[in-house]
Amino acid sequence: MERLFHLKKYGTKPSTEIIAGLTTFFAMAYIVFVNPSILSQTGMPINAVFVATIIASAIGTLVMWLYANVPYATAPGMWLNAFFTFVICWTLGYTWQEWLAMVFICWCVNIIITVTKLRKAIIKAIPQSLQYAIWGGIWLFVAYVGIKNAWLLSFTANPWTYTMLGDSVNISSAIVPSLATFNTPGVLLALFGLLLMSILVIRKTKGGIFISIIITAVVSIILALFGRDTNPAVREAIQFWAVSLPNLWEVFADLGTTFGAAFWPEGMWKLFGESSTMLIVIMSIFSLCLWDTFDTIWTFIWTGKRAWIFDTEEEKNLSAQWPFKSRMDRALVADSVATSIWAIVGTSNTTTYVESVAGIGAGGRTGMTAVVVALLFLLSVFLAPVFDFVPTQATAPALILVWIMMTGSFKKIKREEIEESIPAFFAAVLMCLCYNISYGIGAGFVFYCLSMITQGKRKQISPLIWIVTTLFILNFIVLAKI
Repeated sequence: MERLFHLKKYGTKPSTEIIAGLTTFFAMAYIVFVNPSILSQTGMPINAVFVATIIASAIGTLVMWLYANVPYATAPGMWLNAFFTFVICWTLGYTWQEWLAMVFICWCVNIIITVTKLRKAIIKAIPQSLQYAIWGGIWLFVAYVGIKNAWLLSFTANPWTYTMLGDSVNISSAIVPSLATFNTPGVLLALFGLLLMSILVIRKTKGGIFISIIITAVVSIILALFGRDTNPAVREAIQFWAVSLPNLWEVFADLGTTFGAAFWPEGMWKLFGESSTMLIVIMSIFSLCLWDTFDTIWTFIWTGKRAWIFDTEEEKNLSAQWPFKSRMDRALVADSVATSIWAIVGTSNTTTYVESVAGIGAGGRTGMTAVVVALLFLLSVFLAPVFDFVPTQATAPALILVWIMMTGSFKKIKREEIEESIPAFFAAVLMCLCYNISYGIGAGFVFYCLSMITQGKRKQISPLIWIVTTLFILNFIVLAKI
């Protein structure tokens, strides 16, 4: 065990790593059902996507252990599968075989920028104030995801807001979040889980986050037995299993429909068959690369710093060496390698999941956490309905509390200096308002450059920052056009 994971070196033990793996998995297990339901709308067989999601997540997470020995898990990204379905396929009219080809090209780009250490060079070029803002913004984003998953927000039309529809003003159609009413079993369950987890964390109970998740899940089942359904997803999971997965062999047989489809004539060859659409293809691939690059590296940097996974003197010394010897460098390579698995088996881009912070908060420090997550993903092929008995209200409090434990960067921003506070504000806040980490980072870059130009400090902007900012602006323009 020690030879495989170096537990003593990183100050952890098997029981802690197992609990961390369980915590991470239950925080992200929803993707097993959500990803097939979204991608099947492109025409992909739902059984094939179900298995592809599990295979890609398990293998990608195992690579995190094998090459980097870090406690991170990978799975298809939520924003990326929605982007594929509703933008690439529905809006732009590409087939799912063509966007699988885009995923493979995205892998090629990621490998190049990782091997050349361009990813890390970009991060080093970002000013410290903007780094702190992005760090705090990501944790704020995580907390918002937790609050939303806990059903503590209600999204309804607000009569005090309005939206423009052409030349007219519609006063009743603007949907804004508001505090949910505490009169439904689901919301009350989330409050119970949040209070219980807070008590256990404050008392510094070992495995408190995981214990809270299990107790809240048990309470959910008990309430369901008494007719208080707090988790309707359980019924959907069982129905999915009974109707869509009647025979396990047939499920794996369907995987042949998507396996390698990126390289079929309907994929790569058709994608570049028309010169008139070449610019849209390139910009779509660029958007995928931007999202994956920045989502992943900031998840690594700021979870790793706070938990002392990457931010040690030994890591800093190894990072300066060549070839890749530090855990950070190896983790970036592992994440990039996992991209090829997505395209081959047939699912959207996987990314290093921000829900990994739940397991890190529970004490995960090595690849043993990743191994536990990967094994649970593989088991979910057979036990999917059982895993889905853990409602989002049980795992969401972990995301909220981890933000509280991890934050602290905002106080390091010089808020009294407007040239620093403006880029920091847009970087941090727009992540939540847009529900997209990369959009916040892009806005921060744009306003940072604007701030420096206004002060006559244009020469102090790194060439890499100029390039990345220009690419972000182009990305925003293309998104506005489509």
